[in-house]
Amino acid sequence: MSQSVDVKVFGRVAVLYGGRSAEREVSLKSGAAVLAALQSAGVDAFGIDVGTDIVTRLAQEHIDRAFIVLHGRGGEDGTVQGLLECAGIAYTGSGVLASALAMDKLRTKQVWHSLGLPTPRHATLASEQDCHDAAQALGFPLIVKPATEGSSIGMAKVDDLPALLAAWQEARTFDPQVLVEQWVSGPEFTIAMLDGEILPPIRLGTNHAFYDYDAKYLSNDTQYEIPCGLAAAKETELRDLTARACQALGVTGWGRADVMQDQQGGFWLLEVNTVPGMTDHSLVPMAAQAAGLDFTALVLKILAGTLQARG
Repeated sequence: MSQSVDVKVFGRVAVLYGGRSAEREVSLKSGAAVLAALQSAGVDAFGIDVGTDIVTRLAQEHIDRAFIVLHGRGGEDGTVQGLLECAGIAYTGSGVLASALAMDKLRTKQVWHSLGLPTPRHATLASEQDCHDAAQALGFPLIVKPATEGSSIGMAKVDDLPALLAAWQEARTFDPQVLVEQWVSGPEFTIAMLDGEILPPIRLGTNHAFYDYDAKYLSNDTQYEIPCGLAAAKETELRDLTARACQALGVTGWGRADVMQDQQGGFWLLEVNTVPGMTDHSLVPMAAQAAGLDFTALVLKILAGTLQARG
């Protein structure tokens, strides 16, 4: 994979990062890495730590295009995408609808269910009674998630009703809408999509109960296997499933899907991230490296997507 483009065509590029979501610290690191890569490649790029003054900043600065590295709500959920659409500024990644859909784990699952794509059985929690009902309907173990958070924030694996009740109370401090899913026991894979191409899958290994925030960003003993160890036919199946999952949500430009494999070899879709992390622990840069793209080439390829008209 190679990308040859005169960086002058990008004009003045604003890297949007930081923001006010629970993933702010990760976004600051991602944004710093992206900004440094763009500048090292000769792109006229500068950073904006997105705050309540973002509308004013966009109006004041002469911006030809925006590289969005905002993780979570207020940046990955369609809001900034809509603002940039109104301002007439080209931007990286998915559009308004796909961003909003993918950020909402519940709506994502409903779309996949409607198309017959495999995703774990689930329920929503809004009361103690809901917890009792979910435990009876789904059984244990379960995993509890705020419906619109990323980076595994507010997530917990639970093995009994008291733990479920406690995890629900914790998760709803991040989001009033809480999702609970059947636990899939088996290896976890993450698969990146770049400009319509599925990059080499990565198998994740951690001694944590699951690939949580610490395992993603802080731990030095998390294992990343590329090649992922699947037989060729199973890897092709996983790549095809990822492509269908992204297409179902309308994800474009780049993104990353998280998938579990059960003990019988079946794959189960968990979620799609439309603005994945770009830190030194992040997965998309690892997958791109395995496909022959270094970090700077990856960033330029993502930015080059803004040169194409949106469908």
